[in-house]
Amino acid sequence: MNVEVPSRILVVEDEAIVAADIQDRLETLGYTVAGWGTTGAEALDLARSSNPDLILMDIMLKGPMNGIQAAHIVRTELGLPVIFLTANSDEAVLEKAKISEPFAYLLKPFEERQLRTNIEMALYKSRMERERERLTRELQEAVNTIKTLSGLLPICAWCKSVRDDSGYWMRVEQYVEQHSHATFSHSVCPDCASRYFEPNAEGGAASGGEVTPTGVSAVQPPPPAGALIAPRQPRPPGS
Repeated sequence: MNVEVPSRILVVEDEAIVAADIQDRLETLGYTVAGWGTTGAEALDLARSSNPDLILMDIMLKGPMNGIQAAHIVRTELGLPVIFLTANSDEAVLEKAKISEPFAYLLKPFEERQLRTNIEMALYKSRMERERERLTRELQEAVNTIKTLSGLLPICAWCKSVRDDSGYWMRVEQYVEQHSHATFSHSVCPDCASRYFEPNAEGGAASGGEVTPTGVSAVQPPPPAGALIAPRQPRPPGS
């Protein structure tokens, strides 16, 4: 039986009373508080050390680094979802906050229902984002391992052997196996089966063959690729 582990939330809020209230609400809703920071620098340190599932970040933090700047670093470096907390609904501030790609905004004061809804939506979007990244990475790795055959390939007109880049001649199936992920399973095509192995209508051999005890043609198949073929001797006159 799998026990669901509560999501870990990092709170970054420089007002102690507000931060304590948020932490109490999170625990009431069943989440685990991963830590509490009051500045952008503390937010980065806690995010790197505690590896939370989500960060609740106040936009207007004290110090040289505000919440927008800290969230931008968190997103680009750690890929963690961030929900902004703000009492300022100024359009200019919200427009600047977009650069950090927040998963949601919560205007103070907010209700527990709003807090839970936004957290759950952000966690879901974050999981889907990581899954897409994983699938994209696996697809790229698969594409990088695929070998393709292209360009001009010298092939012998008689035995059908091919010449590789080093000048060596080899059978075509050997070359394809070395330059792709294909493997070969030898068989007999219908034309060759009919020509070399099937009996004719009278129960004898196919054209040019000999009758075997089973009535099946024993016509010799073509010589293997690369075999040396002796030239045919001319017949004596009158034969």
